[in-house]
Amino acid sequence: MATIYEVAKLAGVSVSTVSRVLNSHKTVNEELREKVEKAVNLLNYRPNSVARSLASNRSDSVGILVSELNTPFFGEMMRAVELTLRTANKHTIITVGHNKLEQEEDGVDFLIGRNCDALIMHVEALSDDMLRAINRDKIPIALINRQVQGLEGACISLNDELGGYWACKHLTDLGHTRIAYIAGPIHKNDASQRLAGHNRALKEAGLSMDPRLFYEGNYYESGGIDGLTELMERNVDFTALVCANDWMASGAITCARDKGLNLPQDLSIIGFDNDMFAHHLYPKLTTLHNPIYDMGEMAAKYILNTVYKQKNHIKNVFEPQFIQRQSTEPCQNSTS
Repeated sequence: MATIYEVAKLAGVSVSTVSRVLNSHKTVNEELREKVEKAVNLLNYRPNSVARSLASNRSDSVGILVSELNTPFFGEMMRAVELTLRTANKHTIITVGHNKLEQEEDGVDFLIGRNCDALIMHVEALSDDMLRAINRDKIPIALINRQVQGLEGACISLNDELGGYWACKHLTDLGHTRIAYIAGPIHKNDASQRLAGHNRALKEAGLSMDPRLFYEGNYYESGGIDGLTELMERNVDFTALVCANDWMASGAITCARDKGLNLPQDLSIIGFDNDMFAHHLYPKLTTLHNPIYDMGEMAAKYILNTVYKQKNHIKNVFEPQFIQRQSTEPCQNSTS
């Protein structure tokens, strides 16, 4: 395998000149650059990544810290980040925090220890103060689905309140007035914002949340099953159900059909996220599209701008998109 010294000898230049060419320094004149590039090609030289990292103070790798790996949501996010960075000749290292403070802290330390140039994170447990300190004292960061004061430019988020509003408004526009709600864990910002939008739409329609029609779920399929089971056991009539994500909506649909309900005639159900399975459910799920791929791409572009001096346009707040399918229809019960 050829070495940088052999490249320098063949090109008739110094090792430092070869290093500057390989690291795209603009101070090298075109004649010398051509000599080095010709020698590199003739010798089939492949620069050592560690050596290049030491020379440029860059590893050309970006760390990704996510909450989970077992949902399509994070798969889409990581796919967008990896593809965007790879197109710019950067690589990714991925680890998982599982929404636990100690594991998220370990994840940050692990990625910094691997000499990542920056971190892209979707985290729940790390406090705003911790995130500001990481960005200030250790390494540049971008945050997905999070708003942190002082890091506004680094935050790529969804207008969850608007999505919650549209989901409920769709049902009130269809004539539903008895609307049940299965929330995500309320301590999570996206869950609380979606609930706030839901309540805004109820208020706009002259309605209010009946606490008997509220259930706090877990963002998993089991939350939809357990939530609808408990709501029905309370013996309070409702003709529509909002689920704060598609996984819980999927569980609710399964539960409703197991209990002999005809959907959507007996119960309209709407979800949130537009996960890949949403149009495979029966009935196909009406939902709000969460542009997580676009958000992941934008977080990667922010890092490319901040660390690697590219000049991409950055959009910090995205809006959900309403997706009409077959799981909702006008209220059939005029007394609801």
